[in-house]
Amino acid sequence: MPIPFDVLAEPSRRQILDLLLERPRLVGELTDQLGLTQPGTSKHLRVLREAGLVRVRRDAQRRWYELCPEPLAEIDAWLAPYRRLWTGRLDALERHLDTMPHPSDGEEP
Repeated sequence: MPIPFDVLAEPSRRQILDLLLERPRLVGELTDQLGLTQPGTSKHLRVLREAGLVRVRRDAQRRWYELCPEPLAEIDAWLAPYRRLWTGRLDALERHLDTMPHPSDGEEP
């Protein structure tokens, strides 16, 4: 099974996930949105499916692809310590900027 981080390294796959975040979609619709060929889109969908990031739901002759959030939750949990690191740094920057004079205070920028 492919590792989600490896799978998400490809920009077209991230774009597919962005589109599926909105709602389930058919392969043809994804192909049109991505500007890829149908075989190229299908290849990306297969990789995403094997990684557990998307699932397919059959409706007669049509195949609807939808997002599977569980593997993304694992990635989110892994990123949590790094997010805290950035939040602390951004809070410090905000405090620093709050101490600087603002142009509306009559000071020169």
